[in-house]
Amino acid sequence: MILSSENILLLGSILLFVSIITSKTSFRFGIPALILFLIVGMVAGSDGLGGIYFNDPKIAEFLGVVALTFILFSGGLDTKWDSVQPVLKSGIALSTLGVLITATVVGLFSSYFLGFSLKEGLLLGAIVSSTDAAAVFSILRSRNIGLKGVIRPLLEFESGSNDPMAYFLTVSFTHLVLHPEATFVSLIPKFLVSMLLGTVGGYIFGKLMIFITNKIKLDIEGLYPVLILSLVFFTFSFTNFIGGNGFLAVYIAAIILGNSNFIHKKSLMKFYDGQAWLMQIIMFITLGLLVYPSQIVPFIGKGFLLAAVLIFLARPLAVFISLANSDMLLRKKLFISWVGLRGAVPIVFAMYPLIEGAEHAPMIFNLVFFISVSSVLVQGTTLPIVAKWLKVSVPEKIKRKFPLDIEIKDDLKAELVELDIPASSLAVDKAVVELDLPRTALIVLIHRDGKYLTVRGDTVIKENDHLLIMADNKEAVQDIHERFGMAH
Repeated sequence: MILSSENILLLGSILLFVSIITSKTSFRFGIPALILFLIVGMVAGSDGLGGIYFNDPKIAEFLGVVALTFILFSGGLDTKWDSVQPVLKSGIALSTLGVLITATVVGLFSSYFLGFSLKEGLLLGAIVSSTDAAAVFSILRSRNIGLKGVIRPLLEFESGSNDPMAYFLTVSFTHLVLHPEATFVSLIPKFLVSMLLGTVGGYIFGKLMIFITNKIKLDIEGLYPVLILSLVFFTFSFTNFIGGNGFLAVYIAAIILGNSNFIHKKSLMKFYDGQAWLMQIIMFITLGLLVYPSQIVPFIGKGFLLAAVLIFLARPLAVFISLANSDMLLRKKLFISWVGLRGAVPIVFAMYPLIEGAEHAPMIFNLVFFISVSSVLVQGTTLPIVAKWLKVSVPEKIKRKFPLDIEIKDDLKAELVELDIPASSLAVDKAVVELDLPRTALIVLIHRDGKYLTVRGDTVIKENDHLLIMADNKEAVQDIHERFGMAH
């Protein structure tokens, strides 16, 4: 079946619906939803049951760039600067030096053992050098994996900020492959200019987004997401136009916007979170349609070998060298090494040499597809097990359980505290009024036997109660734990 204007909406809506329904049950079997989106596209493609013919890398690449822009913007909006600040040096090291080390290791291996030239090998390494923001964000959040300390913000910051480096390397090595007379040294000034303009552009446009959003005072609330959308695409395209890194500019602008107060902040963040998921689904289905499984079969052996090198050699080397000056524990570094997921982004980047007509581009594309799928399947499905084994996951009992959606402004110091009351707690069988809580703390709700109870002064605390408490400051939080006889 050939896609046309008459049937594209029908087929698109069916594929989208099937993907969403499939993702609902995917984690019951421990399979990341992103892989199932790819499978839906492959099944619907020319080699699958659907027989849909789609063979236009340029359209797929365009959709991939648009989708990645949405994903990075949504990820940046959700990134809390207070969480990122302690891991900023480590995150930047992973997203720059770590990407370069990964690309070099995979590139040298491909050159010496798979018959690629050095530049072609490094191109392949560059394409798979970054962790995929879509894969990392979706798996961490949808699997509800709680991680101790700074691991989670470090992983999310790395996965959101290393795509610009990988993009630059991919475009640069594609140029080197197509122009043998070009040298590696010529990349250095281009890299510095690209990153500098991307950083400056992201900061300026981030501040501009805040100013425009708060000052424009639109009469129709529904136009605010459209306004932000126009600014996001302008940030990306204008930064690219002046020679900067558009992806980096979008991510930095999103972090600045997300850590500021602006009108309709909560609803806009929800909107772009939903749009990021939509873009992920569209991107993976499109890539699934573009891939021909029959063409991947001859590369399975090389694909397995490269995936193993990437997972067990290149990624750990990149992490341990990048974090050499960090005081992070060994088991935490091992876990970060394991969360080097590759997803759709490397597949999108693999289209650049394909579109430019590089000699071994089809082979590189099929290898990258196999590596990405292997990475998400092997690493993505085992994240909870590895986190528990390395003792970096948060115990289930202290994760948030109240399904509340409360927006606390960034400039407030209030905190929401959740407590499970064990039998040993000093509060068991005492009325709330007897606890003598600080004036700056308030028990908002009690969850008991599947019901939510409103709290009064004579409400008695029982064993196994789950409490939601609002505290004005950290001193009040400490006082609360002491009143309940629980370690903080």
